[in-house]
Amino acid sequence: MANLVIVESPAKAKTIAKYLGSNYKVKASMGHIRDLPRKKLGVDTANNFEPQYIPIEGKDDVINDLLKAAKGSEKVYLATDPDREGEAISWHLAKLLGLDEQDANRITFNEITKRAVSEGIENPRQIDLNLVDAQQARRILDRLVGYQLSPFLWKKVRRGLSAGRVQSVVTRMIVDREREIRAFKPKEYWSIDVFLQKNGAKKPFTAKYYGTEGKKAELSNEEETQAICRAVQNAPFTVKSVKLSERKRNPPPPFITSTLQQDASRRLGMQSKRTMAVAQQLYEGIELEGRGMTGLITYMRTDSVRLSDDALNAVRGYIKDSFGTEYCPRTARVFKTRGGAQDAHEAIRPSDVTLTPDLLKNDLSRDQLRLYRLIWERFVACQMAAATYHVVSAEIESAGYEFRASGQTVKFKGYTALYVEKTDEEEPENSPVPADLAMGEELKLESIKPEQHFTQPPPRYNEASLVKAMEEKGIGRPSTYAPTISTIIDRDYVSREEKQLKPTPLGEAVTDLMIDKFTDIVDIKFTAGMEDHLDRVESGEEHWKEVLANFYRDFDDELKKAEEDMKEKRVKIAEEPTDEVCENCGKPMVIKYGRFGRFMACTGYPDCKTTKPLLDYTVGACPICGGRIVHRKSKKGVVYYNCEKGTKCGFITWDKPLERNCPKCGKTLFQHSFRGERGINCLNPECDYKEELAAPKARKSKKNDAE
Repeated sequence: MANLVIVESPAKAKTIAKYLGSNYKVKASMGHIRDLPRKKLGVDTANNFEPQYIPIEGKDDVINDLLKAAKGSEKVYLATDPDREGEAISWHLAKLLGLDEQDANRITFNEITKRAVSEGIENPRQIDLNLVDAQQARRILDRLVGYQLSPFLWKKVRRGLSAGRVQSVVTRMIVDREREIRAFKPKEYWSIDVFLQKNGAKKPFTAKYYGTEGKKAELSNEEETQAICRAVQNAPFTVKSVKLSERKRNPPPPFITSTLQQDASRRLGMQSKRTMAVAQQLYEGIELEGRGMTGLITYMRTDSVRLSDDALNAVRGYIKDSFGTEYCPRTARVFKTRGGAQDAHEAIRPSDVTLTPDLLKNDLSRDQLRLYRLIWERFVACQMAAATYHVVSAEIESAGYEFRASGQTVKFKGYTALYVEKTDEEEPENSPVPADLAMGEELKLESIKPEQHFTQPPPRYNEASLVKAMEEKGIGRPSTYAPTISTIIDRDYVSREEKQLKPTPLGEAVTDLMIDKFTDIVDIKFTAGMEDHLDRVESGEEHWKEVLANFYRDFDDELKKAEEDMKEKRVKIAEEPTDEVCENCGKPMVIKYGRFGRFMACTGYPDCKTTKPLLDYTVGACPICGGRIVHRKSKKGVVYYNCEKGTKCGFITWDKPLERNCPKCGKTLFQHSFRGERGINCLNPECDYKEELAAPKARKSKKNDAE
């Protein structure tokens, strides 16, 4: 009889099956197979929070197939992902299949390679019930908040709303930032740049006003700025001091979940949800020519920067062979994992460093290749030598005022030959300060540039900065960052505007209500503290039902008090002004929130009752009637486009409208892209204009293209 190995996904099953051979059958559970019921609370709060788990609707065929396979197997191994959620899935599988919880049937591996899978099979363990309990506690906490707070929001704000434990505090972070921006009062300040020429030098360099007598001074108005400019205009500029030094810049650590999401957002423009979906594909396995299904990266949900000895030895050998011994430090770099991190897994890295991105470019989709390249380069760079720079710093005096200049040149590229970090803040360019400046040397003034500035408000969060803030504040865990952001956008509490996250009036109204009535739910420290409690459940230091009882006692009291306080009250959501005017009475239109979401209404109500659906207009014009084109999403989240006149016109397409017009008939052009077919077409029924686009490079597997 063969042994049965159960994983979550078919791709992972196919990759593992390749390594295990004919003595093993590998089946996929297709994710979770048991959960709390969808249509009721499913938690007995009066009976020590006993959960009611049932098979997930629609999973009957999968469950029956697993039951049949388990009965015909000599041994059943549970090989779900190596984290709390994976442990809980294994526990549910054991319950459903009637497996002995005391049996050593749980196997884990941080990467899906032949060595890792073989070691996992050779070293099975019991299901870790502490991990399971930590996941149960999280699931039930979220259920208690979601299923008991949401009905309250329906009655007091709007039907269809929902609340979440982590999502609520993240929404508050975005609301608080927006209010900081609104309350910000800019403050004027000035700067002075002087452009100085050294005798014999080809180009001038820039020095910046610093102050007087070695003390930094701020310029707050134009009058004092111009006074300094007049004073130095005809005065000599003399080098007061010169300092030559060398600066080292060490490489950043390998990726963890949060830094991967941040870098993918900054460099690739990938949303966190997409980043994690593509990383999951790379982890579970891609069909490679000549290799079959191959897992390409280690597990992508981790907050540890630790690397295995095998990985370090492999990458150091690669660096020496590919870059030279001078690029490989004498000893491997060891990075310190931040306090509070679980450190259960390695950092995110390629499973095999010799599988370079260029070797895989014909096997991976565009997003897979871009993300794999990012992970591969960061991993290799983290073990390379530091970059070193020659730094020149000079103090320059004129008319009693001090100016300072500094600049650097590369001495040795080190890790930057492969990878350079990118942050949300742009680094100023360094001036080419001459290295041979001498004390007492006079410099020629080429020009003076006084400039007015105003202090800027804090920036809105984007996905990268929000993930960073969540990590720093201890809100959520690696597996929750991406779904949390997706949820608050899907619920219309937050909108994404040019990659920035902005609260909607609905999000602000709900947050204000939560701050007033449910202080703990939207308190950052409380939510971070709850994560600490869950960590202690995982380590066996706390019992999960005690954590639930301590939370629910206060939450239940707050809910009852809120119901009483707001018995006859409802929350009013602020209207959003628009540039549109009512076509019937000419008064301004505003955006309101109704039972079915946002819509436009006339401010002349009740005299004028004109309303319109809120449409997301895009570029171009309808090729049939000339109306505006609307960007829409299907129930499954698939983007399509149609005419604003709807069925009156009938135009609808999956193709993306472009800002270009057809050279033949003048109508809007559309770009077609589907399963390798790419082109630009005119969709005017009376025009046949087309442009062919180069097809993407062929690869073996295309099943992971769609999301």
